Amino acid sequence: MAEGQDNLKKNLGLIATMALVIGMVIGSGIFMKPGSVILAAGDSTMALMAWILGGVITLAAGLTVSELGVQIPKTGGLYAYLDEVYGKLWAYLYGWMQTVVYGPATIGALGLYFSSLMLPFFGIHEGLKLPIAVGVVVFMTGINCLGTKYGGFIQTFATIGKLIPIALIVIFGLWKGNGQILGMTSGASPALGMGAAILATLWAYDGWIGVSFVAGEMKDPGKQLPKAIILGLGIVIIAYLTINIAMMHVLPAAEIAALGKMAASTTAGLLFGEMGGKLISIGILVSIFGALNGYILTNGRVPYAMALNKQLPASSILAKVPHSVGTPVNAMLLEAILATALMIFWDPDSLTDIAMFMMWTFYISAFIAVFLLRKRYPNIKRSYSVPGYPVVPMIAILGALYIVSSMFMNKPMDAMLAIGITFVGLPVYWLMK
Repeated sequence: MAEGQDNLKKNLGLIATMALVIGMVIGSGIFMKPGSVILAAGDSTMALMAWILGGVITLAAGLTVSELGVQIPKTGGLYAYLDEVYGKLWAYLYGWMQTVVYGPATIGALGLYFSSLMLPFFGIHEGLKLPIAVGVVVFMTGINCLGTKYGGFIQTFATIGKLIPIALIVIFGLWKGNGQILGMTSGASPALGMGAAILATLWAYDGWIGVSFVAGEMKDPGKQLPKAIILGLGIVIIAYLTINIAMMHVLPAAEIAALGKMAASTTAGLLFGEMGGKLISIGILVSIFGALNGYILTNGRVPYAMALNKQLPASSILAKVPHSVGTPVNAMLLEAILATALMIFWDPDSLTDIAMFMMWTFYISAFIAVFLLRKRYPNIKRSYSVPGYPVVPMIAILGALYIVSSMFMNKPMDAMLAIGITFVGLPVYWLMK
């Protein structure tokens, strides 16, 4: 066993890195959230607008954070960037939030989404939903503890597999469907508004930041990181818009809203019959499986990076990396344990909202960091710069502010809970100091 960043093996190339972006972003959200977006937006036109705005904000965010990733190519991603720019306290609060809220919440939500689709597919009793969710999280954590090459292989395979059901629903939905797409009401009132609708899309777009957590394990992060984020997110935005249009072409917006999590599989059943629908459902399960793999692969790197700075209890244990596998095994096991605890006490939709609110709160400081670094080091040579600077970073900042303020107004209890859990980390920080 050994401690230190250099013990992590540089196994990730551009293809695996781009697959990580696509694989982590395209997970459960595209299949679980269309109904939620329509309900929040009020009608199909505003729902599609929410998907577009969510994609624009996410792409602006990805383009902006890529500049930080190239200048600070360290494992730990946003935690490492905030530490470099703002110092240890703010980086610690982000790392604490990532470790105890965002990472476990996203892993837990994906585990629960996976089991909720698996139960009807195999005719399994509802009482086994939680054990199956916990089981798949534990299994995937074990695979990723064996090394990034195994997790990277699964990610590449799952990414290819998850694009198949999306492509089939898009092609056949646009071909066979004849429903009206624009101006169709959700059938429910009152609508929560565009803020809540965009927040729902951001769960579907979330995950791109995870690739920065493994920058220290890329073969050439200066070139790979921005390419992977830009190309990966571009593919994702096109996929999301087209599949939403295809679903609306097959099912009325009100029915998509009423079906909720089952809207995508119902669409597949109508397009391909019972057997074809089951095959598409398998593809959806593969999609969520791949996203879960990506989050498990990346999220353990943040507590690992914090442990290297001795900012967590039992840091000496969490910072250990077995030479045989070159992965932070103990940090990944910690995330799996916390995810299991959250799965027991919260439902997946609340977990996704809590995770999104806190993550985008810290994203704001990351976007501002690009301006601060340029001012601090005006003459430094950068292998990548944000295109459209300063407009693109400002779009990211304004979009993030809109998202955070909207959730605070629409779901104040979830927002306050997320803030409370984050600031519980302050006593731990002072104790560790």
